[in-house]
Amino acid sequence: MVYQCPMQCEGDKIYTESGSCPVCKMDLKQIKNASKKIETDAISEESIFNLTSKWHTEEGEEIQLEDLKGKTLVMVMIYTSCKAACPRLVADMRNIEAQIPDEKIKNLTFALVSIDPETDTPERLKAFAIENAMDDEQWTFLQGTESGVREFANVLSVKYKEISPIDFSHSNIISVFNAEGELIHQQEGLGVDNKETIETILKLTQ
Repeated sequence: MVYQCPMQCEGDKIYTESGSCPVCKMDLKQIKNASKKIETDAISEESIFNLTSKWHTEEGEEIQLEDLKGKTLVMVMIYTSCKAACPRLVADMRNIEAQIPDEKIKNLTFALVSIDPETDTPERLKAFAIENAMDDEQWTFLQGTESGVREFANVLSVKYKEISPIDFSHSNIISVFNAEGELIHQQEGLGVDNKETIETILKLTQ
């Protein structure tokens, strides 16, 4: 059992015994799920939520990666003008999503991060989402800055290189993160067996 002043005179300070607040003298109030709250608010050193880069979604909203906290994350890096690997990566993401039970989908975010932020504006990402039937709530497309994208790619061990103004060579990796933003599993390659990826997602998602 933990207790806290209902007026929060001492901020988030908690007590392990009942009594009254030393500041306002009001009775301390019991807090439910305090240990769970403290645990979920903490971000580990391995979490991608430590990255402070700003991103734009396909809806034009500005977010940080930490705004995706609280759901299992399935992430891949692509660019929309790609004619070779990316359509297959998109198909792999859709294949994974199709195997998740409906009741778990609401606790999942499938994020596609562009490695070509100059071309892939929020408007273009939105059009791409609609074209590929990936416009439901569980899908998110992200446009970052050049440095933000590079930093994120390094965290995922994704390598990419511009080989012409409209073409990139890149790693084909789908990454699964827990709700705290820690990398749990990676699937490498195109059209590979995704059984382990699905099992990881189901295990992480309540």
